[in-house]
Amino acid sequence: IELFGFCFLFFLLQILNEKKLQEVDSLWKEFETPEKANKIVKLKHFEKFQDTTEALAASTALVEGKLSKNLKKILKKIVAKDAHEQLAVADAKLGGVIKDKLNLSCIHSPMVTELMRGIRSQIEGLITGLPSREMAAMCLGLAHSLSRYKLKFSPDKVDTMIIQAISLLDDLDKELNNYIMRCREWYGWHFPELGKIITDNLTYCKCVRKVGDRSNFASSDVSDILPEEIEEEVKAAAEISMGTEVSEEDINNIIHLCDQVIEISEYRTQLYDYLKNRMMAIAPNLTVMVGELVGARLIAHAGSLLNLAKHPASTVQLLGAEKALFRALKTKRDTPKFGLIYHASLVGQTNTKNKGKISRMLAAKTALTIRYDALGEDTSAEMGAENRLKVETRMRLLEERGIRRISGTGKALARTDKYQNRSEVKVFDPSGDSTIPAVSKKRKIQELEEQDTEVAVKAKKFKAEIKEETTVEDDEPVKKKKKKRDKEKQAEEEEVLNEEPPTSPTVEVR
Repeated sequence: IELFGFCFLFFLLQILNEKKLQEVDSLWKEFETPEKANKIVKLKHFEKFQDTTEALAASTALVEGKLSKNLKKILKKIVAKDAHEQLAVADAKLGGVIKDKLNLSCIHSPMVTELMRGIRSQIEGLITGLPSREMAAMCLGLAHSLSRYKLKFSPDKVDTMIIQAISLLDDLDKELNNYIMRCREWYGWHFPELGKIITDNLTYCKCVRKVGDRSNFASSDVSDILPEEIEEEVKAAAEISMGTEVSEEDINNIIHLCDQVIEISEYRTQLYDYLKNRMMAIAPNLTVMVGELVGARLIAHAGSLLNLAKHPASTVQLLGAEKALFRALKTKRDTPKFGLIYHASLVGQTNTKNKGKISRMLAAKTALTIRYDALGEDTSAEMGAENRLKVETRMRLLEERGIRRISGTGKALARTDKYQNRSEVKVFDPSGDSTIPAVSKKRKIQELEEQDTEVAVKAKKFKAEIKEETTVEDDEPVKKKKKKRDKEKQAEEEEVLNEEPPTSPTVEVR
């Protein structure tokens, strides 16, 4: 007996010649024509589906290896009649389910696979009463329905919309930057001072679109766009501007470019609101953890929310930094610490020293929230809020590690002791009654004299040391001088001795 679910019907085929089925390699020759196929198998039972929904339910059950209600009823009838026969089934999983529930022996082998291929090729000849056009239409309709089911389309879990929205948002940002740069350069030839006064790009374009030529600034009112102080500054700069004169056609083209910039900016804000709503509907916990833009970029980089849920936390941490990672592994340098997750608000709030630790912890908690969003049925964001709070407390502890340390000893010291009322006996202190100093003046004078003598002794010692040092250095020249002086003295004495004594005149006394 052969089981086969096809189009809008269930039918069973009975095998007539089992010997020819033993030759698996040449079995395709027996199904070359409808006449040969009718000699191998014949129709045993036929049952048609009522509508497309019933056919789709039966087909999906066969694809998933489950036993549908209609198939169960048909097999019960066959089991009652031909309990001793075997059932050839293309899916081994389905054969095991039939054997467990209906106690019917099933066969699955390469021979069965070749037999199924032959039956599909000659299905129109084996089943009579169905035109080929109707058969083709039923096959096409059921194929489309089955494909839609395999896609598992659900309006609540459409991550494709997020991928397209974030890609378009990035493209709009690039185009806006190019347009605004072109507008500033173009109008800057006519009024260069305006670019330095107005820094906001959207305000700049609105002001240029409203006024046009710089000569119109004096008579135009731009109070709805600019504050009063900046408006006065712009009008003063327009009167003494050094820009070149341009034609009206040039101003019209610049105004048209400003219109494009304003329209794209408005559409960008609208698209951002749409992306925010879609992210809160599809991945609320991921949005709470890392924000709408970072979460959407992670989903777009992985391909889908389900693919992102299959990544471990280490891969989530480095998504977007694959080139840097493989470059570091190739050159044997330090690997990157973060990828797209670097732009999350929690990583941006931390110090440069702690960014790696916070990104690692944030990636671990983000991986949990992604799996909860992708595989869980709950749509609340409580789990994301709890994990974000944990990361914030960890970040606060890392930043305050050097300032405050919370430990068991600190908590024990912070506890207050029990209050005990102890009365202290105070004794009168008579030292405050007298204003006379306790030490006599004589004693003070003696102490001062002793201090002066000590200072004088130290100074003498210091001078003596200095003299010794100087005498040691000048010892040799001093000795030489002394020798010379001694020689000179000896020479003078010798000259005095050698001289004759002078003759004194005699005086006669009368």
